[in-house]
Amino acid sequence: MIYNFDELPDRRSTESAKWRHFDEDVLPMWVADMDFRSPEPVIRALQERVGHGVFGYPLEPDGLREAVVDWLSRRHNWQVSTDALVFTPGVVTGLNLAAQSLVHAGEGILIQPPVYMPFLGVPRHAGATRQDAILACAADGCYSIDWDAFERAITPQTRMFILCNPHNPVGRVFTRLELERMAEACLRHDLIICSDEIHSDLVFTGQKHIPIASLSPEIARRTITLLAPSKTFNIAGLSCSVAVIPDPELRKRYQRGDRGLVHGINLLGLVAARAAYQEGAEWLDQALAYLEGNRNWLEGFVNRELPGARMIRPEGTYLAWIDCRQMGIGSQPAEFFLQKARVAVTEGSAFGPGGEGFIRLNFGCPRSMLMEALERMRAALKSQM
Repeated sequence: MIYNFDELPDRRSTESAKWRHFDEDVLPMWVADMDFRSPEPVIRALQERVGHGVFGYPLEPDGLREAVVDWLSRRHNWQVSTDALVFTPGVVTGLNLAAQSLVHAGEGILIQPPVYMPFLGVPRHAGATRQDAILACAADGCYSIDWDAFERAITPQTRMFILCNPHNPVGRVFTRLELERMAEACLRHDLIICSDEIHSDLVFTGQKHIPIASLSPEIARRTITLLAPSKTFNIAGLSCSVAVIPDPELRKRYQRGDRGLVHGINLLGLVAARAAYQEGAEWLDQALAYLEGNRNWLEGFVNRELPGARMIRPEGTYLAWIDCRQMGIGSQPAEFFLQKARVAVTEGSAFGPGGEGFIRLNFGCPRSMLMEALERMRAALKSQM
């Protein structure tokens, strides 16, 4: 089947948070929600289930666990057992559940800002201390791990490291050597690794996602990997994700931590997840090709047409991290573009230390929408000169 990613569905007439949060004249390029129809097999599976007409309490659909395990094997060469899977209502839920299950009040949780906003609150929710190992941004705009900062951030109180790979918002897909070095430090300091790999299927030509738990059995025993079909297949509103926890004892501790607060997964989320993992590969391959074209066009436009801006092409995700510090538009560039261009992007400071003066822009949309947003931004800058 050939999918048409140039089509822009009408989402303002739906309950879309992306499209209804701002005024109608604003182009929304902020939240990580693509403006593409989901794969036809997913839509068909949902229609068939809705057609049944009864929506009682669900069990996991037959074949769901096998579909996830097969997907991880085929796409990432990662062999896991069906017993290792724990389904949750979302990756953010999984992050908080992991922290509150495994970290005591007063202990430390290590993160790497600028990073996905919910990471910043996970330690606080667990009564723990947030320990930042800020990513290094080189003069050319490329990001890497500051190994001295990483080691300094770990203290005797540190109990968990939360990894984001592929990294949101800077777009890095960490290499095997980087993952091995981070994992070695975690082993040496006796840390649990909680790895958010929700964008693992969204990597571009020349890159390869490596699940950190796949590096060795020793690392797998200490790792909780969180992933979901939500970003991959654009079904975030159906709220179904999975924690991969190979070690039985760690898995029991994680599950006991819900304290009665996390119970059951949305029926339609389960149905959609099975269909996506079983039959969504063709859609994903076409979507990745389209997104890569968007990324390349966007990079050229930003660096050529937006004076003072700089964008390093992301290795993964459909999110661009744009440095606006030399643009002369103040310390809140997202507010500038909202007011002057009527384009909504995310303020970099929301991602914690190191994000000040940046914006995050979602390019998971038809190219015509992306082009219109960038033309508006260029015109707003020109009017300031």
